[in-house]
Amino acid sequence: MALQPAESPGFLLWHATLRWQRAVTAALAPLDLTHVQFVLLACAWWAGRQGEPPNQLALAGQAGTDVKMTSSVLAALESKGLIVRETDPRDTRAKRVAVTERGAALAPQAIEAVERADAEFFRPVKAQDALELLRRLTEDR
Repeated sequence: MALQPAESPGFLLWHATLRWQRAVTAALAPLDLTHVQFVLLACAWWAGRQGEPPNQLALAGQAGTDVKMTSSVLAALESKGLIVRETDPRDTRAKRVAVTERGAALAPQAIEAVERADAEFFRPVKAQDALELLRRLTEDR
C-alpha cells in the first residue's frame, strides 16, 4: 500500500494525464476544437481515408468514447461544418459520419498540433519506450 502520493503509480498517472490534457487543450484552442472533438474528427478522417465512412457506433468504438456522448460531440462537429451524418443505407438506424472538405483540411492540422504537444510532453522519455508502455497499459487483459 502506497503511503505517499509519490509512491502511487495511479496517482502519478492521474497527474500526468491532467498535465497532458492541459497541453493538448492548449494546442487545440487556436483551432476551435475540444479534445474530444479532435479525437472524433481525427478518427472519422482516418477511417474515411481507409474507405467507407464509419458509422457512429464504430467511431465511438475506435475512439473509446461513450456512444451517447459521441452523438452529442458529433452534433457539435456537424454544426461547425466539419462532418455530416447521413443515414446508413444498409441500416437505417445507423448514421454514417463523413468528414467535410473543411473537416478534411482541419484534421491534419489538428493532428499535427497534438503530435507537437505529445512530442513535448513525452520528450523526457524515449518515444519507443513511451509507446511500448502505453500499448501495454491499454491492452485488454
